[in-house]
Amino acid sequence: MSRRSTGFVGVWAEVQRQQQRQRELDERRRRQEEQQARAHQRRAAQEYREYRQAEARRRTEELDADVASLQGLLAAGCRAPAFRAASLLRPEQIQPFAPGPLAQPVVMPDIGQYQAQSGWTANRRAQAQAEAQARFELDWHAAQAAEAHRQRQLDSYRREYQQWADARLADVRRHNAGVAEVAEGVRRGDPDSVIEYFSAALYSSSAWPEGFPRRVAAAYDAAAGELVLDWELPAYDVVPEVKAVRYLSGADQDKETARPVTQRRGLYREVLAQCVLLVLHELFGADERGVLASVVLNGFVDGHDPTTGRPDHIVLATVRAARSSFLELHLAQVDAASCLTDGLRGQLSARPDQLTPVRPGRRPQDVGNRVVAHGGDEDPDLYAMDPIAFEELVADLFRAMGMQAVTTQRSNDGGVDVDALDPAPIRGGKIVVQVKRYRNTVPPTAVRDLYGTVQDAGANKGVLVTTSGFGPGSHAFAEGKPLELVAGPELVDLLHRHGLRGRLGDGGRSGAASASRPAQASRPSRSPEASRPAQPSQSAQASRPARASRVSGPSRSSSGAPRAARPDAGPRLPDDHNVLGMGWTGDVALDVCALVCRGGRVLGDDHFVFYNNPRTPDGSVSALPAPPPDKAAIGVSFDALPAEADRVVLVAAIDPEADPDADLSGFTEAGIRLLGPDLAELDRLDVSDGRPGETALVLGSFRRRADGNWKFVLGGKGYPGGLAELVRDFGIAVE
Repeated sequence: MSRRSTGFVGVWAEVQRQQQRQRELDERRRRQEEQQARAHQRRAAQEYREYRQAEARRRTEELDADVASLQGLLAAGCRAPAFRAASLLRPEQIQPFAPGPLAQPVVMPDIGQYQAQSGWTANRRAQAQAEAQARFELDWHAAQAAEAHRQRQLDSYRREYQQWADARLADVRRHNAGVAEVAEGVRRGDPDSVIEYFSAALYSSSAWPEGFPRRVAAAYDAAAGELVLDWELPAYDVVPEVKAVRYLSGADQDKETARPVTQRRGLYREVLAQCVLLVLHELFGADERGVLASVVLNGFVDGHDPTTGRPDHIVLATVRAARSSFLELHLAQVDAASCLTDGLRGQLSARPDQLTPVRPGRRPQDVGNRVVAHGGDEDPDLYAMDPIAFEELVADLFRAMGMQAVTTQRSNDGGVDVDALDPAPIRGGKIVVQVKRYRNTVPPTAVRDLYGTVQDAGANKGVLVTTSGFGPGSHAFAEGKPLELVAGPELVDLLHRHGLRGRLGDGGRSGAASASRPAQASRPSRSPEASRPAQPSQSAQASRPARASRVSGPSRSSSGAPRAARPDAGPRLPDDHNVLGMGWTGDVALDVCALVCRGGRVLGDDHFVFYNNPRTPDGSVSALPAPPPDKAAIGVSFDALPAEADRVVLVAAIDPEADPDADLSGFTEAGIRLLGPDLAELDRLDVSDGRPGETALVLGSFRRRADGNWKFVLGGKGYPGGLAELVRDFGIAVE
């Protein structure tokens, strides 16, 4: 009994020991798993911190790189090659005739391949031989018919190609003849040709960073050899508000260190000065013929007139540079602000961040005999007005502007026609006004006499008002002095803005106003797309198969250019949508895409609209069939864009399947048509031409302003690495 009990106890004890060992093993395993989990969490937390720290460093490096790019804008621009008219010429090279499969003749059947089937009898063998011969003859006749059909198709396609090639060559020759005509006009000093040539020099420059504006209004004074232009400068937000980014692991958030206001303002002033000097550098560098004796440049930004509250151009920098003086400068070593204000005696706003304006120099509308005549026949003609009444009208204008003004006696007035007092503190004071009711240009001696009168009278400012205009000598003398020159067009405009009446001569108000307004300079005008022949399409056998992934995007013709849709194709767009229709000359096949961004980064991969993603998730941006004469189209609902989006960037890239060896040298005379939902044209926007060696190009971007409106900013940055390299710059990872 005791042995059996001992055996039972031993078994029970052994079971207990095994269970204890299992529990210990499970406990060790649990502790190991907990240790591994904690180690994994520590590694994950460390990796997350390192990632956030690296991302903060990357953002800081990007900010530093942006600032370095702004600081080196002038030096980088000076390294760019000078513009030449030859760069506008197109090569007289026509795509060779390529019939594709139509070049291959139909293979004729071989009688040797038609073997008669064997038979047991002579009759059966004869019958098999006859059947083989019949099959051969049937196939031979079919092959002959197919070959004849191929020959007809080939001849027809060759005729279509020849017509297309002749038209294309004629178009290239017309373009080159136009370039030669502009160059000859520049040599003769023709104002229109000079404006067109130097505007093209500014538009085609590769020295400007992506996103910098390129809006210009220009006029040319042939007698003085002076080009006068208003050039748009970048806004204050071009300087990053953030100086550095640091990751706070305790709060798990990025902390942005603001750039000091004085540092940001100083950098912005430096950028503005560099922009002005770079424009002058490009203009004088492009002047092969020496037609520019001097350039008057007024740099402006869009803002609101503080006196009227209406949108206006705020001039932040102005300068008049003589060719001989400017060419002596070594721009790569100068301090831009000092060079502009001291070396060239220009003016630069002390607080451009607050849109503090400077008094502009000569304006394009003051050049030549262009005269603004506001009002109809009911407005009095200033030329025919009694001299005393004209002086009283000028005094009324100063009173309407909030000043105290009285006319002086006709004798012993010391050269003063109107005494005015501006009651505004700091900037106000005594103003002496001289009035010249002239038809010819006011001579510089009158301006010098006014300056002497200002000094003798102890006035704060002198104003010379005339019904005519001023020459470059007058503007040069008045620069930097307390003098203001008011030409006839500006006088009439001021009268009507302050509720007074007046006109110059017999011109109607609207007509003269439009005639005197300097046209925004642009590249040579292009012919309507409908008049430009397209490359003929091949037959179904010769055309390349379309990519299935692009069925939902804009369709593409066999020549590689996007196929235009009918105007009535598809339903009418919603009223809050616009259509951006892209057109260009040349037979280059392009993919036109859009990126919805915040700053320089796309919101996400699904906000990159291209052939594999034809619309954004909210449908605010989508690819559309192109209405003629456009070659591609993008639909945008600006009001429906995400709140965090501040720009829509349009890009174009070579279609590698259509022509893997092509570049953007064939992308010329490009433009964007802004269309309403009913496809009615609202505006036209010019974009930069492509350049050899580049396969992708930023066309431009629509930027959201502070007031909620949108402004188009010209692009121009090219990429030799195609669409993949371009989208990497906007934060899209490409495998």
